[in-house]
Amino acid sequence: MSSSPSKDHSSPQHLPLKGKVAIVTGSSRGIGASIAIELARRGANITIVFTSPGSEALASEVVSKIEKLGTGSRATKVQADLSTVEAGDKIVAATLETFGQSVDILVNNAAVEFDRTILDTTPEDYARMFDVNVRGPILMTKAVLLHLRAPGRIINVSSVGSRIGFAKMALYCSSKAALEGLTRCWAAELGDDGHTVNTVNPGPTASEMLDNVDKEFVDIQLKTTPVGHRVGTSEEIAQVVGWLAEEQSKWISGQSISASGGFLML
Repeated sequence: MSSSPSKDHSSPQHLPLKGKVAIVTGSSRGIGASIAIELARRGANITIVFTSPGSEALASEVVSKIEKLGTGSRATKVQADLSTVEAGDKIVAATLETFGQSVDILVNNAAVEFDRTILDTTPEDYARMFDVNVRGPILMTKAVLLHLRAPGRIINVSSVGSRIGFAKMALYCSSKAALEGLTRCWAAELGDDGHTVNTVNPGPTASEMLDNVDKEFVDIQLKTTPVGHRVGTSEEIAQVVGWLAEEQSKWISGQSISASGGFLML
């Protein structure tokens, strides 16, 4: 007897986010692009956010991939620099203009990463890191809240670095720890309307950002990653985010989920 074909997220029978509107920052490439595509596979309409004109072609490719999924999902793209105070309002305005007056899902994914010793760290380095990685999600979330349809989903993308000390990575790791703190406070503050707020902490994940990390450092991480002693894929991170965006995760809030193959066990 042959087994019946399995259902995938793009089948008409399984579109749990059909009619939902999602904003994914930093979504022209890497983990952000995979998250946008995964949410679209589940039926959501997506706003792709990219920072520089040089990333517009990549953002257009993500839009094209989403519209070819066959789920009925639509996508739009917006250029906005999350280090600026007006970015959140710009992104939300563009989303509402395209998809209507509500937002259901916000994924705060955009981030910058670079290493500095404490002696080399400057005030400008601090501003560059925290303006994008911390102030950006604060202002983005604030802009979305006025239009967040209950029960909304806010999902912050942090890092295993939020819980582990790495040499020369104090700015990055502390910015991601701050994002976890924001997650817990927002979960406490926004729960009355059924909104949930959670963090996903990727471990080493194949991406352009990982390519900039010292290979010896990455090798050490792989040796202590129980599942396969390998890096993760952006699609594996996206599936965790996709589940958090769905109805079935409604009783999960204020949590940090380590998506790291066991590298970080919370």
